[in-house]
Amino acid sequence: MRRIETGLPGLVLLEPKLFQDERGFFLETYSQKAFAALGLGAAFVQDNHAYSAAPFVLRGLHFQAPPHAQAKLVWVVRGRVLDVAVDLRAGSPTFGRHFGVELSAANFLRLFIPRGFAHGYVTLEPDTEFLYKVDAPYDAASDAGILWNDPDLGIPWPECEPVLSAKDRVLPRLKDLDTPFVFEAPAAGAGPHPHQ
Repeated sequence: MRRIETGLPGLVLLEPKLFQDERGFFLETYSQKAFAALGLGAAFVQDNHAYSAAPFVLRGLHFQAPPHAQAKLVWVVRGRVLDVAVDLRAGSPTFGRHFGVELSAANFLRLFIPRGFAHGYVTLEPDTEFLYKVDAPYDAASDAGILWNDPDLGIPWPECEPVLSAKDRVLPRLKDLDTPFVFEAPAAGAGPHPHQ
């Protein structure tokens, strides 16, 4: 598995080793040993699978507030998405900045999202299936988010009328968050946080 830096500390794009021939392909979807070798220390506890029937279904931008924050490993097994992560870590030099990448069944890329990031994606094809691992269980009381089209974030979503949940339509802007949360920022020159 190859580690590709994104410019946001701790947020890492991963390219798995693919074995392909006339029969199809084989790859490891996750390996604790490979993760450790890449300096990624998340201990995942749950797998999730989301299906979106229509194109332009937009889910996000979601996060769980501490002490129930989650790191995620995300990828697509059918269709394709624009996947976006926003740095919310207090004191981070990249606080408020985002990274976006197309994840698809064709490119096999994964995105590792450490604790302290908001996350969302929009489907670019019908019948898209999105998988992700998390390192902490869901906690309803810690469920939070930021408005997908917050102008202060400047995320270049596709030109479309997104399909949104009622909850995602009314999420606050980043500047209006009233949740008292503090995510740990990466220390200058330090290696990955054990929970990233």
